[in-house]
Amino acid sequence: MKILLKSEDLAELLLALLVFSRLPYAWWVLPALFLLPDLSMLGYLAGPRAGAFCYNLAHNKVAALALGVAGWWLAQPTLLLAGCVLLFHLAFDRLLGYGLKYGTSFHDTHLGRVGKEKSGPVAA
Repeated sequence: MKILLKSEDLAELLLALLVFSRLPYAWWVLPALFLLPDLSMLGYLAGPRAGAFCYNLAHNKVAALALGVAGWWLAQPTLLLAGCVLLFHLAFDRLLGYGLKYGTSFHDTHLGRVGKEKSGPVAA
């Protein structure tokens, strides 16, 4: 199952790169904007539940696809860029094992526990 999930994430990452390559932006724009979705971690300043909510809101594949489709449909390269950056970021995160967060701790994700105290999957 893990290999299947990783292959899906790799395909999404490559799709984001392909779409980005067709946009009218310099190559350095993607890496420059890559960490922008992680600003959502500032929600953790208000506690783990608020942090998880903010993080999950900004790390949602539906949002990435909606931005990309809206950008394509409306012929707005900026929206398409936002969708590409977000999809690329999410796919990269998932390849590294970082998933959507539970409200208990930043380390508890839908893909299992991350960080120093790594262990098995977290109960929902």
